[in-house]
Amino acid sequence: MIALSLLLPFIGTSLGAAMVFFLKGEINAKVQKVLLGFASGVMVAASIWSLILPAMDMVGDDLGKWSFMPAAIGFLLGMFVLLALDELIPHLHINSDKPEGLKAKLKRSTMLILAVTIHNVPEGAATGAVIAGFLSGNETLTIASVLSLSLGIAIQNVPEGAIISMPLLAEGKKKGGSFFIGSMTGIVEPIAAVFMILLASLINPILPYMLSFAAGAMMYVVVEELIPEASQGDHSNFATIAFALGFTLMMILDVFLG
Repeated sequence: MIALSLLLPFIGTSLGAAMVFFLKGEINAKVQKVLLGFASGVMVAASIWSLILPAMDMVGDDLGKWSFMPAAIGFLLGMFVLLALDELIPHLHINSDKPEGLKAKLKRSTMLILAVTIHNVPEGAATGAVIAGFLSGNETLTIASVLSLSLGIAIQNVPEGAIISMPLLAEGKKKGGSFFIGSMTGIVEPIAAVFMILLASLINPILPYMLSFAAGAMMYVVVEELIPEASQGDHSNFATIAFALGFTLMMILDVFLG
């Protein structure tokens, strides 16, 4: 079950990338807004129910009213680390057509690949942190909690895989190549997850900080990338409705399975 949880997010990305075999051209703008809004809702709900609340529960007996401290510190650290990556690694926002400066020297498709890869790192870290909590024997994190988070991330990874592979197909790449590149943007997730598991096994007391760190990193992606891009132009209400559906689905998965 642990192995399946590690691989589910990558499988979700691969399923989305496989859309190149069934669709032609780029994804419709309305559909893209729906996909971005849905992904945002899943990530926000996962950050709260699967990461921040368990992080506070872990230290509740020891810290009492101050149980928010590890969650607050880890959350802010995750936000700032993603901010640093955002500044240091050239990448393109999903709906952007005009890269500037150093970014202008890279192909738009390369920039999109980098963007989605950056998005996937905190998702992998989140999966690994929850698995580490379960393996440590913590009562607040069960195998159902692990599976619900992994499944939720896998569901929202389907549109991310399509958002990469479909533009590559439209730019002239063959279907097989577009699928492969789209799938490989998700390979960082199991790698990041394994790194978090190994780190937690060495320094178990930092587990609450790791959970909230992953939450902060995921929330940065939502606030900085997904929601602004989903809200641009017309039909932003499509994204809003999809956000509500994604949030509700992830909440149900976490509570029902957890």
